Amino acid sequence: MNPISVNIIVPALTSMAAGLGTDFATAQLTLTSYLFATAVSQVVLGLLSDKYGRRPVLLAGILIYVVASFLCLAATSIWIVVVGRILQGFGAASGFALGRAIVRDLYEREKAASMLGYITMGFSTAPMVAPLIGGLISDNFGWRLVFVFMAAISLFLLVFVWLSLPETRKPLSEGEVRAGFVESFAILMRIPAFWAYSLNLALSVAIFFTFLGGTPYVAITLFGMTGTEYGIYFAFVPVGFFIGNWFTAGLATRLGIVRMIIAGNVLGVAAGIASLILLGAGWRNHFALFAPMYLVGLSNGLSMANGMAGAVSVRPKLAGAASGIAGSMQMGFGAISTVVIGYLLTLTESPMPVPICMVALAVLALVTGFWARTARS
Repeated sequence: MNPISVNIIVPALTSMAAGLGTDFATAQLTLTSYLFATAVSQVVLGLLSDKYGRRPVLLAGILIYVVASFLCLAATSIWIVVVGRILQGFGAASGFALGRAIVRDLYEREKAASMLGYITMGFSTAPMVAPLIGGLISDNFGWRLVFVFMAAISLFLLVFVWLSLPETRKPLSEGEVRAGFVESFAILMRIPAFWAYSLNLALSVAIFFTFLGGTPYVAITLFGMTGTEYGIYFAFVPVGFFIGNWFTAGLATRLGIVRMIIAGNVLGVAAGIASLILLGAGWRNHFALFAPMYLVGLSNGLSMANGMAGAVSVRPKLAGAASGIAGSMQMGFGAISTVVIGYLLTLTESPMPVPICMVALAVLALVTGFWARTARS
């Protein structure tokens, strides 16, 4: 639900703004509010799932998403859509956070990384297909039908989860008591290994969001590419992410998650340096802009699933809380990076802030990768 919900609405923003009598900037709040809700709610949902179980919290989250989709469908003002998108973000975060916790419930650390690699391979296809689906629906049937599509998918998932997903949360030992909200948070925050894995995740994602937030301005405003050209070249970026997760799925159990994380981080540094050299040399074309990003996709495919497997494994009985907090850090760092790169680009009117920020983030990610080798868990 989450990656589709982020991307499918983008092609419909213009027609939504026209249909509801508002401007494009206001319509963009439907995307911003969704991302904010997803970032915040992952922590809450993860903690709830540790206390009450994965299945009931996941079912409740999907049900909220269904109701929110119909609310957006029936909206008579943009602000009703914004409220609906906040509720959608809250509901979709249940799958985003709890899916990873469920994998950790079922598998040990290295095997969990392999399984998360397979899952993320599917996850990575959404940015490629969701905008196309959203554009086709919006152009041919109107923006409201996009929310019908979301409602239909979520209803199918609700029934599917209800019928097929058992509770996976591990039962307590005799005499053991589950940690409360504050205690769970405090326990994880005191574990250096959790910080190492979570920061590695967040910094790796921030590299991608730096590119995502900066390249439309660089490609279209500075390099003179058309929006169509940008869309075509960007569509191939998730391919590297897909391939990286394919390697993770096959190699994590043999090589171990820390080696995979460091390998991914090294590729990230190489990609940033390549971008710095190409753009610094004065190249102003799609190759200089996009080729290093395909390597970043491969880098994140190697590091992210393994990083999440590490984060949710430091305390398996707190896997829900760990997944929620680590996921929230991912989204938070991503949001901050888009704001920072946008400010730097408008300040300098040069493409160079993009590779400079990518290199800085990649080096920091590599540092946390080496930290994960020795951090106490």
